[in-house]
Amino acid sequence: MSGIIRGGAVLAGLALVAACGTTHENAPGASSGTAPAAKQCHGPSGKYKIGMSQANLAEPYRVRMDDDVRKTAAGVSQFSVSYADAAQDNAKQVEQVNTFLTQGIDLLIISPNEATPLTSVVKKAYDQGIPVLVLDRKVDGDGYTSFIGADNVDIGRQAGKFFADKLLPHGGNVVELKGLAGSTPAKERSDGFNQGITDRNITVVGSADADWLRDKGQQQADALLKAHPDAQAMFSENDPMAEGARIAAQNAGRGDLPIVGIDGLPVPEGGIKAVEAGRLSATFIYPTGGKEAVAAAKKLLVDCQTVPKTQTLPTRLVTRDNAAQVYAELNRS
Repeated sequence: MSGIIRGGAVLAGLALVAACGTTHENAPGASSGTAPAAKQCHGPSGKYKIGMSQANLAEPYRVRMDDDVRKTAAGVSQFSVSYADAAQDNAKQVEQVNTFLTQGIDLLIISPNEATPLTSVVKKAYDQGIPVLVLDRKVDGDGYTSFIGADNVDIGRQAGKFFADKLLPHGGNVVELKGLAGSTPAKERSDGFNQGITDRNITVVGSADADWLRDKGQQQADALLKAHPDAQAMFSENDPMAEGARIAAQNAGRGDLPIVGIDGLPVPEGGIKAVEAGRLSATFIYPTGGKEAVAAAKKLLVDCQTVPKTQTLPTRLVTRDNAAQVYAELNRS
């Protein structure tokens, strides 16, 4: 059955090549709008193999993303899901996706380690007629079925405004911990943050890449605080790096340094509890997209429906005032 789906999609793609010299949604202007339903959808009577390619499982956020896919997919009897952990290795993730293709998956879910190195293999799957759902981190171009994630520029912008309005209303100096340099959220969150502090007399006096990891966040924060003792607050592009930065700040005798992160996982070791305990000044909820990815897969493979090319997930500011409430709300759903 899966071969029929892919075969039909390939034929459709070849027909489009003959017609306009390019492939399906890669045509100019096709980066927005609605992606088509999977070809030869066999509906509820079908059985479908899904490959879940994860950038790494060193980040709690990514463990939660896989868990959300696993739990939601368990409710769709037609689905079986195989998982792969690239361990922050681009070449390994490319190899794992190729293995999925050899195994004859019907749909690929991928959260790329970095954008450019993963673009070709994602497009390869897409050009074979396999629906591709890209989670959280983007690839170059639009050779995929649907991107699912929050607006990282907007989250960064909201974080910048929080610094300007609440932490440093009279201006000041900030240091910044960035994620993996080649991943799209690292650039987008930083770009948004700079937009949020524009014309607010706040200066980013130093920044460092910490690859989204807690231990590296601590190391880089230690170096930043030594190089910039005049820093009055720290922006971290995720919560684990922020938690590492808190340890560095305490070791530097700066235990009261305001630190803001992003992720807001509703788990005991997550950012919401860190805000509630006072280790972080604030965080922003960044949904994993796991539930939404399985819902999109069901629409494409089981319901024979279309999905949007871009699915933007909502975010939310979490401070000490609402941390307990948000934590309870997210664990009720």
